[in-house]
Amino acid sequence: MAMRVAFSSPSIRSNPSQLPSPWANPSPNSLNRSLNWHSRQSRPHGSAASGQRGRDFLAVRSSLDTAVPVVGQVTEVNKDTFWPLVEAAGDRVVVLDMYTQWCGPCKVMAPKFQELSEKHLDVVFVKLDCNQDNKTLAKELGIRVVPTFKILKEGKVVKEVTGAKYDDLVLAIDTVKSS
Repeated sequence: MAMRVAFSSPSIRSNPSQLPSPWANPSPNSLNRSLNWHSRQSRPHGSAASGQRGRDFLAVRSSLDTAVPVVGQVTEVNKDTFWPLVEAAGDRVVVLDMYTQWCGPCKVMAPKFQELSEKHLDVVFVKLDCNQDNKTLAKELGIRVVPTFKILKEGKVVKEVTGAKYDDLVLAIDTVKSS
């Protein structure tokens, strides 16, 4: 579910504090909405909503959108969406990739993790950027190094693989699936 809101004023794009309330100062209690700016200025055929060129869009996506476990792909989670997704997965195995943007080994493992998600269609694959926003969840899960892979079953961590150890990760997934 996404809602597109078109703004024609370039000053709003460059200064988000000029947005009308509640968008000017979003709070954690503002229905857990996350805001993503998408610039469409160079789009050759104009914007999808209005058919006009040079407009910006504010995509508003609810955290409820990500509370549905998806198989066959990797789902990005955050501190607000991780546990609801794990609960929604039920008895399915959940594999969590805990990474950072600056981590070289994390970047090497990302396409391999994607391939695993496409291969194991009975497993939910998620990734968590261990940035400042998600620090509390990373601490709660006991991360010490990146990448760290946590394998959960029925809401509990049952296996962990630290480092860019692809073979160990595959073995851990297969072990948890067969138990």
